[in-house]
Amino acid sequence: MTVLAERGPALRRARLAVYVMFLIPGVSVGVWTARIPALKERLALGDGQLSLALLAIAAGALAGMQFVGRLVDRYGSARVMIPLAVAQGAVLLLPAAMPDLLTLAASLALFGAAHGSLDVAMNAGAVEVERAWGRPLMSSFHAVFSIGGFAGAALGGVLAHAGVGAWPTLAATGVVLAAAALLTARWAHLIPPAPSERPTAPEPGEGRRPASRVKVQGALFLGVLGFCCMVGEGASADWGSVYLRENLGSSAGFAAAAYAAFSIMMTAGRLVGDRLSARFGPVALVRCCGLLAGAGLSAALLIGHPLAGVIGFGCFGAGLSCIVPQVFSAAGSRDPARAGQALARVASLSYLGFLTGPVLIGAASEVLDLPRALAVPALLAIFVALAAPAVRKPAPAAALAGKAPDRAG
Repeated sequence: MTVLAERGPALRRARLAVYVMFLIPGVSVGVWTARIPALKERLALGDGQLSLALLAIAAGALAGMQFVGRLVDRYGSARVMIPLAVAQGAVLLLPAAMPDLLTLAASLALFGAAHGSLDVAMNAGAVEVERAWGRPLMSSFHAVFSIGGFAGAALGGVLAHAGVGAWPTLAATGVVLAAAALLTARWAHLIPPAPSERPTAPEPGEGRRPASRVKVQGALFLGVLGFCCMVGEGASADWGSVYLRENLGSSAGFAAAAYAAFSIMMTAGRLVGDRLSARFGPVALVRCCGLLAGAGLSAALLIGHPLAGVIGFGCFGAGLSCIVPQVFSAAGSRDPARAGQALARVASLSYLGFLTGPVLIGAASEVLDLPRALAVPALLAIFVALAAPAVRKPAPAAALAGKAPDRAG
């Protein structure tokens, strides 16, 4: 039986439902980010106070990721991600209605918890759809998240320019996103469930623990690779424009092109990532992408010209674009019966890299300088390229039937 025969209307609808799941948090984060200045002004918050409030998002996200993996493994991705997607839209109504810093931080912690939990659940759903589809799909799912972020930021900016307040903007967006989640709920329940794990008897002289420990350690190492990539994403967002402006002497407008090039090339790379993975395989794709990211940014730092900087950050974004989707896909495929727990570990470490990346680069720039500090993400990308075999997936027979592949495989 070929995989193509299984791609009927039900599976196509399940795939569309997961696309919607990825779109919802992207739009949510984008529109929230666009209205931060309005909330800061309304509550008269200083930069330090706003930083504390934003830290609550990170704390909530990391907390949510810790418990949702087991729920996904027990009840299935669809039963978990639909309520979380509705919650993601619902909590978007809260921040703009809060009267002070404390309540704002509490509402943002709920926002982060919904976002982090949904991140794990929707990636688990993406792994299940990808497995049933029989070819790579994960990059396209992550591309939809990036597109949602652009759309949300554009929507928030347009409404802000039109004079619409922060609360009506967030409330209307939240209602639409929650409604979208409910409308696709029926299709999401068409996602094929993950195959149950079949325990195998240990080999003579082999204890009971090594097999499970290998899976845990493999997931943790994939999390390390995600951490390395997300350090680069966070550093590009916060330090790319600063590098062009202060170290290369470019204008403020041209300096902003550094992160714009990074974001555009990352989205473009994810749109073609599935085709590249299907043609060359995930290991070769991650290896080439890591080398492109590391070499592109390193060359830009060595040249030290504003145009080279923009091109270098564009290459960095294109290189990183396909790595995290392949890492998540590999994590969810190692042990389908515990894909949620594996993805929770990988997502937590990856998100931690995004949060700490700007801080690490800032600290390194105090000891060295910013150009040398930005070489750290480039070196981490090269390390990911060298560790590319870690994203190799198990053979289909071993993954789905719990059997060793035959010699022909």
